[in-house]
Amino acid sequence: MRRMSLPVLFLVVAASQALTGCVVGTRSIDLNAPVIESRGADKGQYRIEYVNDKRVFEQSPRKPSTPSIQGDLSQASAESLSNYIGRQRNGYGKAMGVVRLPEGGTIQQEMQDVLEAGFAARGYQLSDDENAPLTVRVDVTRFWAWFSPGFIGVRFFGNVETELTLDSAGQQVSVTVEGEGRNLGQVASNANWALAYDRAFLNYLENLDKTLDENGL
Repeated sequence: MRRMSLPVLFLVVAASQALTGCVVGTRSIDLNAPVIESRGADKGQYRIEYVNDKRVFEQSPRKPSTPSIQGDLSQASAESLSNYIGRQRNGYGKAMGVVRLPEGGTIQQEMQDVLEAGFAARGYQLSDDENAPLTVRVDVTRFWAWFSPGFIGVRFFGNVETELTLDSAGQQVSVTVEGEGRNLGQVASNANWALAYDRAFLNYLENLDKTLDENGL
């Protein structure tokens, strides 16, 4: 096997580090639910009963797609974990600083915003009325982003998944809806992280639309 000379090896490492950018400390990213025009007739009211964070974090996972944090996971509160949305990595792929929502932000609220956009596009009106014709219960099982550093670019991945329980006219159905997003960027910027989520949200809403169609909603 041909070995790299020290100058070439140095350039490869330097390029990788330049692509990944700053990976220590905390990166805060503001996410936004997609804005979608209403394309359905008025379907009445619906209520979101709850949105739970059901993600499973691991202390030192082997896969970057598994949620993790810096420090002792056993000391982290559920409230603090709901603010984390990704993990940075250095040029060698080693997990480093966390990616989080702005102070006070939670993945529960982000997921609710996405769902509200999807239901509004279908003609539903959000309500607090316990007697609303449609009740939605939400368990968020995935809401995570990560990247894979490379020589010519950084591949970003975003993944969201929910277990939805839909209760309409006394009929209850449970469905899984997932969304995936990815993009290739030159640096690990906030914009590139957010773009992976933007695309994951759009893919999620496409799948949500199909799922609701299949269930007559």
